Amino acid sequence: MTAVLSLGTYRVRAVGQAARTALAAGSPWVDTAPNYAHGYAHEGLRQVLRTYPTVRVATKTGFFTDKQGHAAQAENVLSREEAARGHSLTPHFVRWQTERSLAVLGRADMVFVHNPEHHGHDRAALHGRMREAFAALEEYTQAGRIGGYGVATWSGLTSEAFTVPELLALARQAAGSAEHHLTGLQMPVSLIMDDLIRQALDGVGPLMDAKDGGLITFGSAPLHGGELLSAMTPELVDFIRPGLSPAAAALLVAGSCPGLDVVLTSASTRDHWDDAAKALAAPLTAGELRKVTDELSSE
Repeated sequence: MTAVLSLGTYRVRAVGQAARTALAAGSPWVDTAPNYAHGYAHEGLRQVLRTYPTVRVATKTGFFTDKQGHAAQAENVLSREEAARGHSLTPHFVRWQTERSLAVLGRADMVFVHNPEHHGHDRAALHGRMREAFAALEEYTQAGRIGGYGVATWSGLTSEAFTVPELLALARQAAGSAEHHLTGLQMPVSLIMDDLIRQALDGVGPLMDAKDGGLITFGSAPLHGGELLSAMTPELVDFIRPGLSPAAAALLVAGSCPGLDVVLTSASTRDHWDDAAKALAAPLTAGELRKVTDELSSE
């Protein structure tokens, strides 16, 4: 089973235009954050989301722009020192930022705790901070304000700042019962950061743990911020699948990863979107995917 192609708005400049293109093409998810597009991603999505009331929306809490930090400081949500850090997971701030997101977007099916490893706390302190953020988001879910919450991480899983079983345990503690609302996990999956793919092929690792825990899994940065494209030689593309564009070949590898439900792309034109969607319609088999990862590891 291949992951569904969905829009990720990180590093997208014309967010509204990209969303109109992706949603017209059938993207089931839009992933965004308050700090994307220099703090204007939510505004760019506002009208488009009203036109597509059934698309699922994921945003985040944690990072903020200087302007948003000044606003939080002016409203006594953050101290001057906290506002200067550009990232906060204090419960008061999580509630404040989530309220602002809902006011602009109109809805949120998922609110990700954004790169909680950013603070670099020791594990015990980090887990305590995450538990507090989860508790704040549990309040919103239980009140029907959001659909659920998750964790979007860049290095938290690979650095062992936390594990999926630990995240699930923190969610149970935050909810005060086994009926928690931690429902999603987002992490980078690509040919550059391919450890998750190798582990999933062996039936182990964070993706398998997430599926066992009933979480929706999102693969971010399948092109590694565009850096991967320069490494996609014609020989590598042909090895993956002849006839594909470099971007489609890279997306095909990520989208074929076992245990991955959603692969996020920032494709902003209909041609680029259709190119990727056509490739993902026929995912690589586990055997084919293993040959690709083995070939790269031997180089």
